[in-house]
Amino acid sequence: MTTLINAPTQINAVGIPPKIIEEFVGNVNSQTSAISIAKMQSPSGWSEPGQIPEFDEYTVVLRGCLRVETKEGIFDVMAGQAIIINRGEWVRYSTPGSEGAEYIAVCTPAFSPNTVHREGE
Repeated sequence: MTTLINAPTQINAVGIPPKIIEEFVGNVNSQTSAISIAKMQSPSGWSEPGQIPEFDEYTVVLRGCLRVETKEGIFDVMAGQAIIINRGEWVRYSTPGSEGAEYIAVCTPAFSPNTVHREGE
């Protein structure tokens, strides 16, 4: 069955200062549990706690720089680049650059607050 997504749903974000999450496909906007697709707009100085998610996350940076910290190292993912984080891997995201970042995140299975496992929660 074909489904047209007329608009995303804005999701409350974790981290300081707040970022904007617009979910197009996923548990909230389309009741899709197999995959989530969201556009993120993170301001300069945004960061969130580390996490060990139960999903794979594929991220494509559209503008700015997204910093991705893992046990393997720190990766500054620039506009036009992508990064893959595998489920069960510790990761922390931030946007320390002056322009922040805009990016698309795709999670399989779909992102859920119950499966992200953020530190301190």
